[in-house]
Amino acid sequence: MRYRTRVTAPAALLGTMAALSVAAPAHADPETGTPGPETLGDPVFPGLGNDGYRVSAYDLDLAYDASTRLVDATATLTLTTTQELSRLSLDALGLDVHEVLLDGVQAAREQVGQKLRITPAASLAAQTTATVSVTYTADPRAALAPTAWVPTPDGFAVCPQPNAAHTVFPCNDHPSDKADFTFRITVPAGLKGVASGRLVSTEDLGDGRTAYCYRSREPIATELVQITVGDYVIKDRQGPHGLPLRDVVPTARATALEPALALTPNLVSWIEQRLGAFPFETYGLLPCNNDASNAFDFTGLETQTLTLYKPNFLLQAEKSIGSHMMHELVHSYFGNSVSPATWSDLWLNEGHADFYGLLYRYERGWADSLGLTTMEARMKDTYARGDQWRKTSGPVAAPNEANLFDSQRYLGGVLVLYALRQQVGESVFAAIEATFLERFRNASASTADYIAVASEVSGTDQSGFLGDWLYGTKTPRMPGHPDWTVTPVSSALRQPQNRPSAPHDNSATL
Repeated sequence: MRYRTRVTAPAALLGTMAALSVAAPAHADPETGTPGPETLGDPVFPGLGNDGYRVSAYDLDLAYDASTRLVDATATLTLTTTQELSRLSLDALGLDVHEVLLDGVQAAREQVGQKLRITPAASLAAQTTATVSVTYTADPRAALAPTAWVPTPDGFAVCPQPNAAHTVFPCNDHPSDKADFTFRITVPAGLKGVASGRLVSTEDLGDGRTAYCYRSREPIATELVQITVGDYVIKDRQGPHGLPLRDVVPTARATALEPALALTPNLVSWIEQRLGAFPFETYGLLPCNNDASNAFDFTGLETQTLTLYKPNFLLQAEKSIGSHMMHELVHSYFGNSVSPATWSDLWLNEGHADFYGLLYRYERGWADSLGLTTMEARMKDTYARGDQWRKTSGPVAAPNEANLFDSQRYLGGVLVLYALRQQVGESVFAAIEATFLERFRNASASTADYIAVASEVSGTDQSGFLGDWLYGTKTPRMPGHPDWTVTPVSSALRQPQNRPSAPHDNSATL
């Protein structure tokens, strides 16, 4: 998981952010009709997402020009309205939009801030299926805030999380609206295009260009999409139970990175024993060809089926990277297969990823960053910080945009899961995890959903217990450890790391 801040772009670079109207045939009047709401009301990102429809599929067709370093693209969305719509909106920022078609007919468009407003010729009735095609050009090197683009010497990768997918393609940019994805990536000779999902076709276009088509078997949240172009070698290997593994590796660094890449099959075996069969059609790593400190400000990002890393991180010894590689792998279950219903539910992603990442570390006897070698010792240390973190970062399940990715969502989330396991026992806890993952597979789930599953599976109402741990301003007593104490807030307790530019410093798996 990651978060970043960027310098706001000069106005000249953000011409597409200005209001832009395009003449079209007589169209519905949003003033007298029913325009769709331009927000889904997320508690952390209140302006993100759009209502009035749900997207079922994205078909993204991107062509990279190595001479201009620009991307020409068409995004086609299949959506179903949930109400009558005289106008609908998509999230879009920094995209030079050329044309918008609604069911093949040109529609009026207007770009205002981070929204692309689309007005059809006639209002769309509720429960209508429609296709929206947006043709545009994007500059992966444009200065945008936020941006998902990661420029590389030979192309790009993307890191959309949490709120930047709409700088790559127009979308309903919220994890509650997951959809199927198809990608067509056209690249010049010497480069490869790769995306989330499995390769379904490769087409030689006869002019020195090749088109690669990928398709996802399961739906993807917009913040988890991966699209990359570069001088790559694709390294295939087999995982447990025949799971296809593929790594996308900068050609010049493939040999040096192989020791880290070879760890994946055993990592998958370990987590499958605890969380069940791997939920997607493939898995692998993408060591993006850029180690610059300002290239992207995280260590790993769980883009679906293809986790993004900085190459230099993976050049370290296994004991320095294995725990965090497990953290990112666990996101395939918590975060990807089951996505957060809102961004305030982030602890479900990060708490679980750190929980299992730490278990993996301690099973191998690898000391953590504090020199501790057991989960109990780390949780006792974290427990002591509980009231301080609740004061400086709020309760575990009540973040804001500034502290969304700080230690309270990572280690604070681990502490909640540890407390629940202490409360119900290891076998019941494992059953809670399995039930939650199965019930919300390929969907989104909230903190309330997790509490409901915990109550159902344990046979005891856990709303009070988990409510205190997740939303309380004081740290509850730890079951099974009556001797554990919380350091008073007034003491000189070390502050939790709260640096949005480097969130994975807050993960205990590093």
